[in-house]
Amino acid sequence: MKLLGNILWLLLCGFWLALGWAMLAALFAITVVGIPFALQCAKLASFSLWPFGRRAVPDPAASRLGIIGTVLWIIPGLFMAASYVLSGLMLCLTVVGIPFGAQAFKLAELALSPFGKKIVEAR
Repeated sequence: MKLLGNILWLLLCGFWLALGWAMLAALFAITVVGIPFALQCAKLASFSLWPFGRRAVPDPAASRLGIIGTVLWIIPGLFMAASYVLSGLMLCLTVVGIPFGAQAFKLAELALSPFGKKIVEAR
């Protein structure tokens, strides 16, 4: 069931959202200072491609400096969170799309604050 959900997600909106994250990652990777942000973008691009069966959890090994990263993350985070919310609203227009819309809203929350989180397989 996860495989079917991921394939439908990829076709409906996952590819385009992951492409947005990949473009942001490439932009941030230009400078040394932007590399931590590029890594977060790459993590979210991977999660956006294939989200079902995985989840984001707090990372106990994360640095406490994640708060600074979150503050600097506001502009790209708001842009991508708005993309997820728009996708989620459009997906919720049909009964079949409601689970995909719910997933988009969860990803919108993660897009606002990705620092200090890691992606793990759901049980």
